[in-house]
Amino acid sequence: MDISTIAVGYVDKTDVDLAKKIAKKWQLAYIGHSASATTHPQLLFLLQVNFQQLELIKLDEPKLGGIKVDFVDGAVAHRRKFGGGRGQDIAKAIGLKHGFTPHVLDATAGLGRDSFVLATLGCTVTMKERMPIVAALLENGLERAKLNSEVSDITNRMSLVHAATIEELAFTQQPDVIYLDPMYPHREKSAAVKKEMRVFQSLVGEDLDADDLLEPALKLAKYRVVVKRPSYAPPLNNKTPSTSIKMKKNRFDVYVNQAIPKNN
Repeated sequence: MDISTIAVGYVDKTDVDLAKKIAKKWQLAYIGHSASATTHPQLLFLLQVNFQQLELIKLDEPKLGGIKVDFVDGAVAHRRKFGGGRGQDIAKAIGLKHGFTPHVLDATAGLGRDSFVLATLGCTVTMKERMPIVAALLENGLERAKLNSEVSDITNRMSLVHAATIEELAFTQQPDVIYLDPMYPHREKSAAVKKEMRVFQSLVGEDLDADDLLEPALKLAKYRVVVKRPSYAPPLNNKTPSTSIKMKKNRFDVYVNQAIPKNN
């Protein structure tokens, strides 16, 4: 990803300081008001602060709207209220048995939705994101959510690390479970692919090194590694999982290092 094609701007003057702070932290160009993006023809993407909310805009497709991390409203809110608790497939895959609430490393955090679901279920979640742009969106979403009384108790169980590889991470205690959801080429024609996936794939490309995630994850995880895959995709690194939980469009491949203790 070429960071010279991405800049930070603001929509309202009240957001100037935050926009400057984000640009400095993530070493991105700051262009002032987001409207001035038109005078920077090299830019493909804009990270704009819109009343404290950071959004990613694909400048040649403005109709797609902004992509943001939102842990309060929309899809995550519905899933928080009606997701099925510990009976849902992701909970089974992670191993949320009675009395066991693991520390999960979500090593491909993306927009953090699965991390949020796991935190909703009581897990302590460390989100790892290697793309600085996505990490910036995550950090902003997390900061906003921690100020919201409805979800602050959940997001206080979530933390973010920006690192390129699993091997770079240092933990005082090894994570119980590592969760992987690498990007996978979509079968649908591009118009049908969700806008987020379209923007993300043009921003970061495909996860061509996804297979390389499995071995370091297996070395680091105490109990298991869980990989989310489209139902038609081969297992990660062509390694047969210990078990799989199949859903309509996806599945969770579970690689067990050791059994989860029954009386944790």
